[in-house]
Amino acid sequence: MAATKGSRAKGNKRSGRNPRRGGASRWTQRVHRGLRILQVPELAKLSWLVHGFSTRVGGVSKLDGKRVLNLGFTEWDKRENVKENRRRLQAAVGAQDLKLVSLLQFHSDGILHFETAPTEPARGDASVTKRAGLLLAVQTADCVPILLVDPKNRAVAAVHAGWRGTLARIVEKTIGRMQMQFGSKAEDLLAAIGPAIGGCCYEVGTEVAAAYSGQFANAAEFFDELRTGDEPNPLQWMNMMPPGHQPPPKKVLLDLQKANRAQLEAAGVPAKNIFASDLCTACRRDLLFSYRKEGAESGRMMAVIGIRGSRGSEQSRAEVNSRQLKVERKKRQ
Repeated sequence: MAATKGSRAKGNKRSGRNPRRGGASRWTQRVHRGLRILQVPELAKLSWLVHGFSTRVGGVSKLDGKRVLNLGFTEWDKRENVKENRRRLQAAVGAQDLKLVSLLQFHSDGILHFETAPTEPARGDASVTKRAGLLLAVQTADCVPILLVDPKNRAVAAVHAGWRGTLARIVEKTIGRMQMQFGSKAEDLLAAIGPAIGGCCYEVGTEVAAAYSGQFANAAEFFDELRTGDEPNPLQWMNMMPPGHQPPPKKVLLDLQKANRAQLEAAGVPAKNIFASDLCTACRRDLLFSYRKEGAESGRMMAVIGIRGSRGSEQSRAEVNSRQLKVERKKRQ
């Protein structure tokens, strides 16, 4: 495995902000059959857990003449390609024996609890389970993917948080659902915030800033400049435009990762237990998909998390034991 490199572009307006403060762990890349899967070492240490954040690299889909790992059923790709890409993703994270549980996402605060794999994808934007053999998944191409782990109760969650889901506090509500269903405690949880469009690139209208300002007391921390569009403009007469025809307010930059980190901490998750990727989907189109930059021809990435079955646990323990034996042999030499 190789450590991932930072993604901040030159001239980043938020270069002084580090979304990985607290749980400042270097993420790793797992390379398998040409796929590059991003993982968090602190989660990878748990032998009963499988997880990963896909990238665009590898796969059997073709986009702009290149092979890509598209994991969403888009108009430009064939269904059989997506299905094969999903099989390859599961193999790359060691989850071949798990049932993939994806969602019909619609930017909501809907959270689903799965005891068994559904026959058809259900509508929602987050899912929770403590059943072995299920691989929870969310798809993204700019929005924030978040994986939650309760090591004490062996429960997991996958969350898709766009600006609407973040505004609706979906990650906080998912933690509440884990508390209700599994008896999870926020202070025990581990959280991985995957690659998403960064505060350097995510432009939104002032109406979004106004909505956040009405919902969060600390909303100003999430924007480069908190403007709601209601600010007076004493120099309107200088643009020579008649009343009612003024230009629209300038857009603002929103840091969705920071907003979701704040929600995690507000819910009680310790800062040291939060691990955020610093990769921006808009900046790193060589590695990631970005709907904002690529439009309808963008692919979809997946963040997946699941609990191994007994067979997977035995295989994982065998791999750990094998690595320990290799270390001991080196020490003896």
